[in-house]
Amino acid sequence: MSNDTIDLKEWFNEHRITEVECMVPDITGIPRGKIMPAQKFFQGGAPRLPEAIFIQSVTGEYPEDPEDKLTDPAIIDIKLIPDASTVRLVPWAHEPTAQIIHDCQYANGTPVPIAPRQVLQRILKLYDEKGWKPVLAPELEFYLVARNTDPDYPLVPPVGRSGRQESGRQSYSIDAVNEFDPLFEEMYDFCDLQEMDLDTLIHEEGAAQVEINFLHGDPLSLADQVFLFKRTVREVALRHNIYATFMAKPMGNEPGSAMHVHQSIVDPRTGKNLFAGEDGKASRLFKSYLAGLQKYIPAVMPIFAPNVNSYRRLMRFSNAPINLQWGYDNRTCGLRVPFGEPSAMRVENRVPGADANPYLAFAATLACGYLGMVEGLEPTPEQHGSAYSGEYTLPRELSHALDLMAESQPMRDVLGEKLVDVLVAVKRSEYDTYLRVISSWEREHLLLNV
Repeated sequence: MSNDTIDLKEWFNEHRITEVECMVPDITGIPRGKIMPAQKFFQGGAPRLPEAIFIQSVTGEYPEDPEDKLTDPAIIDIKLIPDASTVRLVPWAHEPTAQIIHDCQYANGTPVPIAPRQVLQRILKLYDEKGWKPVLAPELEFYLVARNTDPDYPLVPPVGRSGRQESGRQSYSIDAVNEFDPLFEEMYDFCDLQEMDLDTLIHEEGAAQVEINFLHGDPLSLADQVFLFKRTVREVALRHNIYATFMAKPMGNEPGSAMHVHQSIVDPRTGKNLFAGEDGKASRLFKSYLAGLQKYIPAVMPIFAPNVNSYRRLMRFSNAPINLQWGYDNRTCGLRVPFGEPSAMRVENRVPGADANPYLAFAATLACGYLGMVEGLEPTPEQHGSAYSGEYTLPRELSHALDLMAESQPMRDVLGEKLVDVLVAVKRSEYDTYLRVISSWEREHLLLNV
């Protein structure tokens, strides 16, 4: 949908809208906002929220800010500005309800630099200034799990139509997907109503693990769709009395869930893929983009792997990367270059987890590639054979990743000083909270043995 072609009043009248959900994605990717009657939406002025919602952790806490670097100490309001191109129906609402994703501004009209949607827009502006148009295609994995109301108990696969749980690996199984046909049919119906560009659905390696592929397109539009898709799938699963989870590693003996991001750059005037040279092979620009990913991904790992759980996924021989080698059609590498026609020349970033905020993840991967191109970097030689034979070059835990991000001036320059400070502070707060929890592993192995 184009922002220029939508008149919200006409759209509301056409769909007989009675309520509006005014949403913004926070640092974690959680929808925040206000619900209001449709009439008030048009008569009450721009909705407002406290700026501090962008420094709220996933646990609902706020990091210490003794120098007032993160947000205004007065706990000021910000204005929510609707992006008309994002208006969609809420398929599961009892009354005709619209949902609209909003941008965030201060009272003087300047964008809020710590709002994730604005961070992605900031990076897209850098590309636009260079005459480059990035194109992305995300692949999002998630698990269906049985309802679990006690966090002390491990997650388990749900019971399907057969009355049984999956007990073995079912990669690409059609029948395993059909176990949950009613759920997926409703999911597709809800996604169609929200005009999402879904491509294929496959059963992944894990028990009741599914992957959804999105059609390639504009990064901001796709970030909006991934944001809404997560919300939709969770809602549909609840309607079928199970959970859907985008945790990076929800079950210890099952593979993790990723958000692989395919990316290329085209000339906005001609549509030509700039990653392919005249000979149809990888262009110099493509190689520099690839090298930028190799050099700078470690500094944005708190975005690609934002939670303590995220690093459980990045293990050797786990179908997830441990380093940033690249190779043609090589799924053991962090950076895979699929075979295809020159017009489809692209790189797949296999590092981000399904738990990543899509706005920040897309901004970060594009930022890494951007720096590689403007710096004219050269990638390492192609990886032949398994990249698991090499060393770990990605951070192994969140604290190390936060140190790398905090110290990266190039990332501060492109993503914004304030965004980096906020992200590091919020994630350090979450990490400290996690360290106060004693796990069952520690009680089992240390209680009577040390």
